[in-house]
Amino acid sequence: MRKSLLLLTLLMLGALIFAGCGGQETSSDPDTSTTEQPEEKAESPEDRILTIAMGTDILTFDIHDHNHTATEAVHVNMFNYLFKRNAEGEIEPELVETYELLDDTSWKMTLKQGVKFHNGDELTAEDVKFTLERVATDSSLRDHPNYAQIKEVEVLGDYEFIIHTHNPEPALLNRISRLASGILPKKYIEENGWDHFLSNPVGTGPYKFVEWVRDDRIVLEPFEDYFEGKVDEWDQVVFRVIPENSTRVAELLTGNVDIAVNIPPADWDRVNNNEGTSIKMGPTSRILLLVLRATEGYPTSDVRVRQAIDYAIDQRAIVEHVLGGAGVPTRSRIVPGTFGFHPDYYDTYVYDPEKAKALLAEAGYPDGFEMTLHSPQGRYLQDREVAETIAGMLAKVGITVNIEFMEWSSFVEMRQAHNNKDAYLLGLGNSMFDAALALDWYRSERFVGETDYKNEEIDELLALAEQNMDLEEREKQYQRIIEIAAEEVPHVLLYQQYNVDGVSDRIDYEPVIDEMIYVPNIKRK
Repeated sequence: MRKSLLLLTLLMLGALIFAGCGGQETSSDPDTSTTEQPEEKAESPEDRILTIAMGTDILTFDIHDHNHTATEAVHVNMFNYLFKRNAEGEIEPELVETYELLDDTSWKMTLKQGVKFHNGDELTAEDVKFTLERVATDSSLRDHPNYAQIKEVEVLGDYEFIIHTHNPEPALLNRISRLASGILPKKYIEENGWDHFLSNPVGTGPYKFVEWVRDDRIVLEPFEDYFEGKVDEWDQVVFRVIPENSTRVAELLTGNVDIAVNIPPADWDRVNNNEGTSIKMGPTSRILLLVLRATEGYPTSDVRVRQAIDYAIDQRAIVEHVLGGAGVPTRSRIVPGTFGFHPDYYDTYVYDPEKAKALLAEAGYPDGFEMTLHSPQGRYLQDREVAETIAGMLAKVGITVNIEFMEWSSFVEMRQAHNNKDAYLLGLGNSMFDAALALDWYRSERFVGETDYKNEEIDELLALAEQNMDLEEREKQYQRIIEIAAEEVPHVLLYQQYNVDGVSDRIDYEPVIDEMIYVPNIKRK
C-alpha cells in the first residue's frame, strides 16, 4: 500500500512539472503569461562610502593657520560657523539663533541650544570667545589679518555674547561665515593641548574625524548627535589625495572614486563618454594670477615692467586653448555676485606684445631680462600648462622665464618664508564674497618682504572701506582700488577659474562657487 501511494505521488509531481514546463514554452496569452521581476541588488557597505579624489592634501586642522580652500573643503564638514552663505548667496545664521546690531561696533548674538561637539561637550558662548579672540589677537596665524577687526567677545551667559569690533565693521557677518571662524571646543583644547587637537580634531559639524594619513587620505564618519539630525546618507567619507591628473581620472573611470577634482580638458570627452561618469562644470570665486615682486633690485619693481608682463600675456588664449573654455579673463579680483564687483574690469584683458616690448625698452630692458616663476603643479586646473604657456608668451617679448615647479606643501613653505623670487602663480578665492577679503592682498603692510608693493592711496581706501557703513560709498572705494591695481599691476590678473569635476552617475552632485565639498548635500541616486 505504501509503495502504491509513493508511486502515485511521484506520478502526480511529474505531471505537474511537465505541465508547468509546457505552459512556459507555449503560452502566448499576455493575460496568463508571467514576467519574472529582476531581483533588486542588495546594498553593500561599499555603496555607502563616498570617495573624493583631491589634487592636494589638506594643510592642517588648525582652522586659523591656513588660507587654503581645499583644506576648508574638508573642514566644512567637521565644523560649523556662526553664520553661513546659502545657495542664493545670502548670509544666514547657522549656530546663531538670534542676533542684532547694537551699534556700529557691537553685535549681540544668541546661540542655538543643545549643539554638541564630537566629544560630547555642549557648545557655549565661551567657545565662541575662545575661537574668535585667538585668531583676532595672534598675529602669527595665517588668517589673523582677516579677523584683527575683532576687539573682544563679551560673554553675557551660556549662550549670549557680544562681538565688539575696534571700528565699524560692515562685513562682520560675511567674515564670521567663512574659513577660520568654525567654532572650536575651548574645554577640549585647554585640557588636551593643541597638539592633541591637531591630531584628533573635534568640531560640531555633521561629520567627525576618523583618521588622517598625510598625503594619502582623510576619513570622516557621521556624527550621531549632530544638532540638525544625523546625516546618514553615507556611512563613511574618504578624501583621497591623488596629485596626478591621469591617476585621478583613471580612478574615476574604474569606479574607485565618486568625485575627481580638476579634470584636464584632454580627458573631458573620455569621462563623458565613459558609462557611469560625466563632467560637471561651474564658476568659482577663484582668480588665477601672477604675484610680482615690487622689491627694489628686481626688474618687476618697475611698474613699466609689470605692465609689460600684463600686455605680453593673452588671457583669452589661455582660457580657450589651455583651459578648454573653463574660465573668464579678468582684470579684477572680484567676480560677479561679490560686493565691490566692477563690471568694466571683468571679461576683459589687455594683450599687446608690441606695447609690451616698448615698455620694456622704456624701463631699460630693450633686450628683455631673465626671471624666475614659481608654480604649483596639481593644485589648480592645468596649472603646469598655464605656467608653461605664460613662459612662452613672455619669451616672445624678450623675457626668459625659468619655471620652478613645486609640490603644494613646498610652495606654501616657500611663500611663508618669503623665499619667492620674481613671480609666482597663485589662485585666490573669496569665501567672504566681499571685496574686503580679496583686495586686502594689496595692503602694503601685509606683504612686506614677500611682494613689497605699496600704494598709499590703496592703503587709505582700504582703511576707509573696511569701516564704512555707507554701502554705496564703500563699493565705490573698492572699485577705485580695482582701477588703481589694474594700472599698477602688483598682480597680473589672468582669469576666473571654473570648477571642472568628474562625477560618478551614482551620485547627485554639482560644483559650487565657493568650491566647498559639503557632503550632506551629496546624495545617492
